[in-house]
Amino acid sequence: MIRKSFFFMLLVALGVLLYLNPNFKTISAGVAILLFGMIMLEEGFKVFTKGPLQNILKNATDKLYKSITAGAFVTALIQSSSLVSVITISFISAGLISLAGGLGLIFGANIGTTATAWLVAGFGLKIKISALAMPMLVFGIIFSFQKKVAFKGIGNVLAGLGFFFLGIHFMKEGFDVFKDYIDLSQYAVSGYLGVLIYTGLGIVITTVLQSSSATLALILTALAAGQIEYENALALAIGANIGTTITAVLGALGSNSAGKRLAAGHFVFNIITGLVTMVFIFPLARLVNNLSEILQIAATNYTLKLALFHTIFNVLGVVLMIPFIKALERLLLRFFKEKDKDIHEPKYLNEAVLKFPSAVISALLKESHYLFKKSVFEIVSHSLNIHKRDVKSDEKLKAIIKKSTDDFNTNVEDLYYSKVKTIYGEIIRYSSIAQSTLSLNSKQIKTITSIKIANRKMVEIIKDARELNKNITLVLNSDNEYLKKEYDSYRKKATKVLRAIHLFRTEDDSEKYALKLKALKSEAKANIRQTNTSIDKLIRKNLITAEMASSLFNDYTNVNDMIKKLIDVAELLYGKYDSLLDENGKK
Repeated sequence: MIRKSFFFMLLVALGVLLYLNPNFKTISAGVAILLFGMIMLEEGFKVFTKGPLQNILKNATDKLYKSITAGAFVTALIQSSSLVSVITISFISAGLISLAGGLGLIFGANIGTTATAWLVAGFGLKIKISALAMPMLVFGIIFSFQKKVAFKGIGNVLAGLGFFFLGIHFMKEGFDVFKDYIDLSQYAVSGYLGVLIYTGLGIVITTVLQSSSATLALILTALAAGQIEYENALALAIGANIGTTITAVLGALGSNSAGKRLAAGHFVFNIITGLVTMVFIFPLARLVNNLSEILQIAATNYTLKLALFHTIFNVLGVVLMIPFIKALERLLLRFFKEKDKDIHEPKYLNEAVLKFPSAVISALLKESHYLFKKSVFEIVSHSLNIHKRDVKSDEKLKAIIKKSTDDFNTNVEDLYYSKVKTIYGEIIRYSSIAQSTLSLNSKQIKTITSIKIANRKMVEIIKDARELNKNITLVLNSDNEYLKKEYDSYRKKATKVLRAIHLFRTEDDSEKYALKLKALKSEAKANIRQTNTSIDKLIRKNLITAEMASSLFNDYTNVNDMIKKLIDVAELLYGKYDSLLDENGKK
């Protein structure tokens, strides 16, 4: 409601300004065209985030210096820190990168945004930029009409750059006309009072425009036209940096904990950087003057000096925060905790991962691993009346079966509803959304299909375990030792497979256990087709009743079918597709 009211008030204020001062129209149109250009640039680069850009960001987070460098490089290249933020949130949510790595990317993105200031100050304001913008727009539109996705992306990038430069042209023209009527420089305020006022103004402008790059372009064009004083322009640039965190915080309000942590880290970084720069603004301005002499920047070339100042204070912020990044990570993890829920809910799946194919596939794999490890494995173990810790131990299977005579009173149905159903439903839902909305290649489609099959088999396993558990519970209370012996052999078989799966997904020599599982799977397949001779023998000797024999035959098929499905799931989730996960998501 507050945001809607603010938006309405903004529209009214803009309408009044345009009515009272028609010259303001050119500047406003320039800002609008520039923002539209930035949107097109972002859309254009999104086409290429499926490959190299994603890989750069994902693989450059094992070391802090690499993540900062990657964040700076990619942001400078695509001219969009917001797109880098979206990719980073998506990767953190999917568990592809750590929070510290994500913070490094965001810190680097802040340095990367300084490229906009250099682009505008060193290029956009020095030549007749409209002459370059027009061909870009023409070729951009031609490319955007092509069927090939890559060409459309190139078209959007070219058109975005064209609109970006055209926006700068209109803003420059607007300020040139505007100064004939109103001289805004007469409202200049010197000293720390001016720093406070113009920093606040920079925050407001950036919050309204939702882009610090657009604010910087506006500041630079106004400075070039002599509409603002250099000292006040420095404060406006600080405000633009702080203002961009307001956008990030507002955007993270509806996101998951990963998004909130990253937005909070961004907020802390920019606030600390802004406050330090405000305190030392005048010494930093003198440093800019000294560096300008070395770099042969003219003393009156205030636009380039502002770009240099913007770069210095962003780099300074990163240098100040690097020693505290681990402490900041711990603070954010402690402050933004995952909410405890009675019913198990997805740990890795959220809206953020649906932005990019690699993120959603990683999240689906990790969620499926989590479901199998924390729920299905436990449910099957308990349905056999065997503790999970015994399955994972080195104890002889015969000894485990012999000592496991207590009835666990396992209600498989309740466990399914409390631990499996919600997560299973979300895995299927996210898989379907990804397949219908994302541009996936054949390998990615096959991977998601395999994940869906694995999860469907997990549900079937639980149903098999439920039926088996009913009879195991009855047999534990039976006096018929022959019947107990047969069911113990079923329990031993299933436990043997569970242990092999556990070793397959945890041991380094997974190939050894993969071969063992393959042999067990072949054995289970053969058993399903063959008659159990031991049951036939018990029937002939009248050692079991017809009803007992019926249960044994049914559960013989049931347990072999369950074993086959368990191995299928292990092969699908921990076999060839598991290699898609990075080091942060080891088995």
